Amino acid sequence: MNYKYLHRTLRFLLVVAIVVLAAISFYYLSKVTYPFLIALVIAFLINPLVNVLQKKGRMPRGLAVFLTLIIIFAFAVGLVTLLIAEIVSGANYLARVVPEHLDTLIKYIEEYITAQIIPLYNQLAGMFNRLDVGQKDTIIDNIQNVGTTIGSTVGSFIQNLFGNIPVILSWFPNAATVLIFSLLATFFISKDWDRLSAIGSRVVPEKAKTSGRTVFVDLKKALFGFLKAQLTLISITTVIILIGLLILRVDYAITIALITGIVDIIPYLGTGLIFVPWIIYQVIVGNMALAIGLGILYILVLVQRQIMEPKILSSNIGIDPLATLISLFVGFKLIGFLGLIVGPVTLVIISTLYRANIFHDLWAFIKGNES
Repeated sequence: MNYKYLHRTLRFLLVVAIVVLAAISFYYLSKVTYPFLIALVIAFLINPLVNVLQKKGRMPRGLAVFLTLIIIFAFAVGLVTLLIAEIVSGANYLARVVPEHLDTLIKYIEEYITAQIIPLYNQLAGMFNRLDVGQKDTIIDNIQNVGTTIGSTVGSFIQNLFGNIPVILSWFPNAATVLIFSLLATFFISKDWDRLSAIGSRVVPEKAKTSGRTVFVDLKKALFGFLKAQLTLISITTVIILIGLLILRVDYAITIALITGIVDIIPYLGTGLIFVPWIIYQVIVGNMALAIGLGILYILVLVQRQIMEPKILSSNIGIDPLATLISLFVGFKLIGFLGLIVGPVTLVIISTLYRANIFHDLWAFIKGNES
C-alpha cells in the first residue's frame, strides 16, 4: 500500500471535515447570534468615523461612538421622513388622478366587452347548441374542473395570506428586539474595538494573522467596492430615467425617477416593476405616444444596466469582467434573483482567499512533507 497517498487522502478528508463542520457550526450559531454579527459589521463600518471624531474632536471613544450612532440614526430617520413625504405627495396626486383614469379604464372595458366578448359569447353559444349531448357533457365537466381548480387555488392563496398575517405581526416585536440588541452591541464593540483587536492579535497565530489580514483588507475593499458599484448603477439609472421623463413631460418626474432608482436595487425585476404596468396602462387608455416613449426609455435603461453592470462591478471589486459576468449568470441559475448578489460575492471571497495563498497553504498541508 502507498502510504504517501493514504496520508494525503486522510489530510484531504480532514480539511473537508473541518470546512464542513465550520460551515455547519456557523450556520446554527448565526441563528442565535445574528444581532451581534450585525453589530460587528456595523461597528466595523463606522470605525473610521469613530476614529476621526476621537482623534480630531479630542473626545472619549465612548462619546465618539455615541455621536456616530446618533448621526447615522438621524440620517436614517431623515431619509425615511423624506421618503414618507414623497409617498404622501404621490398618494395625494394619485387620489386626484386615479378616479378619472379609473373611469376611462371602466369605459374601455365596457366597450371591449360590448364589441368583442358578447359577440364571441353568442358565437360560442351557437356552436355549443349544435353539439351532441356527449360533447356538451364533456365541455361542461372540463369547465367545472377548471372552476374547481381555480376556486381551490384562490382559496389556498387567501388562506395562506391570512395565515401569514400573525407571522408578519409577530415579526415586528422580534425586529425591535434585534434592533435594540444590535445597537447596544454595536456601541460596546466599537467602544472596545482596540482592546478586542489586541485580544484577537494575541490569540490568532502569526501565520493565520498574516493571511487573515490579507483576506480582511481584500474583503473590505471588495465590500465597499460592491456598495460603490451598486450606488453608481442606481445613480446612472435614476439620471437616465429623470432625463427621459423630463423629455416626455411627465409630472413628478423627480419623484418617479428616485423611486424607480431605489426599486432598481431589486435584482432582475428592478425598473420593470414600475415601467411595465405603467406602459400597459398607457396603452389601455390610448396614450400611445407616452407608452412608446416609456417603452423606449425602459429598453434604454435595461440595455445600459446589462452593459454597465459587469464592467462597473469588475472595476470596483477588482475582478475580471468575464468572471463577473459568469458569476452573475451562474448565481442566477442556481438560486434565482438572490444569486445576482451572491454570485459576485462568492467570486470575491474565492479570489480573496486565492490571493491570500489560503488554497496554496491547504494544498501544501494535504501534500505534506513527502517528496
